[in-house]
Parts: sequence; C-alpha cells; structure tokens
Amino acid sequence: MSIITIARQYGSGGRQIGQDLAQKLNVPFYDKQLVAIAAKKSGMSEELFQKADERHTSSLLYSLVMGNYTFGVPGTAANLPLNDQLFLLQTQIIREAAKKGACVVVGRCADYILREFPHIFRVYLYADKDCRTRHAIDEYGINEKKAADIVAKIDKQRAAYCNFYTSTKWGDPVNYDLCLNTGSISAESAVQLIMDASQMKP
Repeated sequence: MSIITIARQYGSGGRQIGQDLAQKLNVPFYDKQLVAIAAKKSGMSEELFQKADERHTSSLLYSLVMGNYTFGVPGTAANLPLNDQLFLLQTQIIREAAKKGACVVVGRCADYILREFPHIFRVYLYADKDCRTRHAIDEYGINEKKAADIVAKIDKQRAAYCNFYTSTKWGDPVNYDLCLNTGSISAESAVQLIMDASQMKP
C-alpha cells in the first residue's frame, strides 16, 4: 500500500479528500495535527506554530540541510526562526510516520520530504479560482467579500513555502504522479481516482 501525499491549491478540497481517503484506506492521516505534534515534541506553543505553519522565512538554511538534519537534543537549533524550527520538526515527524507504513499526508512539502521513500504516490489538487473561492465561502466560512483575495494570498504562501524549502516548483505537474481538477469531479470521485491510480503505480 502506498504512502500518499497531497499538495493542494487553497479551496480545492484537499483536507476533506485526504481525510476521506485515509478513512477509506484505514491508514493514518496527517494535516494540521502535525503542528500539534511538533509543538508537543518541542515543548513550544501550538498557537505560535500555527501562525508559522506553511510559511517560509528568508533563511537559506534549508538549501544546505534539507534531508540531512536530525532534530535531537531539546533546544537544538533554537536560534533558528520559528518557521524553520517547525519545518525541521514536521520533516522529522513526516519521515517517522512514513517509516511506520502507509499513510496520507496533506501539504507540508511531504512529496519532497519523502521523495526517497519507496511506494510514494504524489497527488496535486487544483481547480479554477471561482470554484475555489466559492468552496472557501461555503465550506470554510470565509467572508464573501474577502474570499478571492484570501484564496490568492494562501496560494501564494504555499507556493513560496514549497519553492523556498525544496528544489521543486509547487504545482508543476512533473513533480506529481497524479494531478486532479477537483472543480470538475466530486470529492468522492477524487478519492476513488486517487485510490485506483495509486494501485497502478509500479
């Protein structure tokens, strides 16, 4: 069974699709709870980590240590920006989860973090902006007047986060095994397509 990573545009339904997929496959699901796990592991404030989640800093550290850094003794790398500490912790947590077996991980550059693991199936979810804006209003309760701007802003943050911490470009089809337009199919169909396609990968 595959480890499935889901990168997603904001409002494309990635969280719900990931949850439904994990439930159907009966495997662990990781998304925002990675922040809580990281906070507990570090002894730092979950609220502070939530503000730093999927946002990058101007540090060049990760171009040097990505893939090689181990977070060991408490207080290690405490001089780093909070965003960087969170990324290192999430990297460790995601790798530890993958070593245990099949799971579904949404966001957090998991497709890149786990790039050397066997049986990885990398998914990218997208939809047109109008569809995603409506989804943000209806499903996330975003203010209708601000929704379009928020969708654009979060997409920009996610792209910058991925492009900064990895050597890949967020949303580039060559970096994924499957790209799905969730604006043209139901969440249930998306889940089934991901399941079927992941089983076909050699």
